[in-house]
Amino acid sequence: MKKLMLGNEAIARGAYEAGATVATAYPGTPSTEITEYVAKYDEINTEWSVNEKVSLEIGIGSSIAGARTLVSMKHVGLNVAADALMSVSYPGVNAGLVIAVADDPGQHSSQNEQDTRYYGIFAKVPVLEPSDSQECKDFVKEAFEISEKFDTPVIVRITTRIAHSQSIVELEERMDIKVKDYDQNPNKYIVAPAVARKRRFVAEERLSKLKEFAEESTLNQIKYNDSKLGIITNGIAYQYNKEVFPEASFLKLGITHPLAKNKIEEFINKCKQVYVIEELEPIFEEKIKSWGLEVIGKEVIPSIGELSAEKIRKAIFNTNKEMINLDLENNLPKRPPVLCPGCHHRGVFYVLKKLKIHVSGDIGCYTLGAFPPLNAMDTSICMGASIGMAFGFEKAQGKDFAKKSVAVIGDSTFWHSGITGLVDLVYNQGNTTVIILDNSITAMTGHQDNPSTGYDIKGNIAPQINFEELGKSIGINRIQTVDAHNIDRLEEIVLKETAAKEVSLIITKRPCVLHKKIKTIKAPLTINQDLCKACKACLDIGCPAIFLDDEQIKINPALCVGCGLCSKMCHFNAIKKGEI
Repeated sequence: MKKLMLGNEAIARGAYEAGATVATAYPGTPSTEITEYVAKYDEINTEWSVNEKVSLEIGIGSSIAGARTLVSMKHVGLNVAADALMSVSYPGVNAGLVIAVADDPGQHSSQNEQDTRYYGIFAKVPVLEPSDSQECKDFVKEAFEISEKFDTPVIVRITTRIAHSQSIVELEERMDIKVKDYDQNPNKYIVAPAVARKRRFVAEERLSKLKEFAEESTLNQIKYNDSKLGIITNGIAYQYNKEVFPEASFLKLGITHPLAKNKIEEFINKCKQVYVIEELEPIFEEKIKSWGLEVIGKEVIPSIGELSAEKIRKAIFNTNKEMINLDLENNLPKRPPVLCPGCHHRGVFYVLKKLKIHVSGDIGCYTLGAFPPLNAMDTSICMGASIGMAFGFEKAQGKDFAKKSVAVIGDSTFWHSGITGLVDLVYNQGNTTVIILDNSITAMTGHQDNPSTGYDIKGNIAPQINFEELGKSIGINRIQTVDAHNIDRLEEIVLKETAAKEVSLIITKRPCVLHKKIKTIKAPLTINQDLCKACKACLDIGCPAIFLDDEQIKINPALCVGCGLCSKMCHFNAIKKGEI
């Protein structure tokens, strides 16, 4: 049977066919769908973990206990899991342990475009890179075999275009893989220095064997055509290069660490001129040049952003494919990302801007509060950093500064890595105020459940961890909960809590307007033009449903969800509830 599949769906299918019985992840674009598809297979025990480090730690434990395990994350998630990755490299595995990592060249939904191949090199573990959905499935199955054969975790690296593009996949039956016996072996798995020093030699020996394996593996493919031009490439770049150079000879690297030196050298020697065309960093290129081999790479190929057939054509031939110029740059309206109509976060940022509060922000939908017209966030660096950074504001500028600053963090981000910052803030007796933006779901990555939603990845009822009770348990005395759209009450609370001489915790609550389980959409609002003075105060909240048309304020009924926040801005009572 054949099926059209996303790359992410094909990775999930590969884990299923490989007989995996455990899968863990923290959602993060572009990797999120991997685990959502895995969860559809009842044979696999699947979970949303609170963060990537915990996810990998569970994966390591289940591997040692005998279960083939898939752990999935985006590239910056691997930073969070790096401690676990580096520490499991020496001891190795029992059952296969595969780590699927989705990089994001072009930074479509990420704060950087780091290259995961460096982690494979750093951790001394193999990295496989598929170039289409069929290979996503096949490479994951092969990764489990490599993991068990060489006693190592294996990284399967994809990028946004592989994750979210579709191609035909041939489906196969699930392998009958029994869970192994628990490998009770302290001399392998306790990485105390005395053990780890011995395992260091094992890791190097394993890497040598993997280099031999790479030379013979069919995951690395050579296709000789015109020997005047050779292309060494990998992943999605292979697809672009096939379009630009249909007659060239190709070495497509499916194992991108360790590199097959002999195979690469043989290919270069048989071609008159060789280009190394890889997305992001010059990892192949620098290694190949260190061997004394001549290739052309980043001298002409961009190292920033996604590649494309057009970028490669321009870089090599200095020509562009003839295209109709529609002047889209000037003829299409700008469409920057905005908070949804009715969004929980809009009222919070309106109040913080009004009060001229310094806001230490975090990663989530609410990061959009930094942009016009709200302009209500000063910083946003990485997941869970807002609380620690706000405390850093206080340490640098003093406790009076803390009275004019807050940390804001979403519910899922708080569980991911904000909780430790809050504990530190209490323990070290700060004055900073923390606002948890609880919209009842992990909204930014597509509405995944988390520890405060009351459901697990399969939709089953799960324990619902309470922010207020948690705050009390770590010693916070000042805890307030408020409807995010009750802006008068919210303003009163923010003023009161930021003035306090101790840690304060504010929980703003209102479900995401797109929440599948909680219906909040009401009839669209209307504007009485006889009462409206076009003062534009309602535009200050940046709702995309409200717009100015020929000096009249109007509401688009197709976008308005009837949340009523704009009516609280109106001084003339011109905004009214609509009728269903």
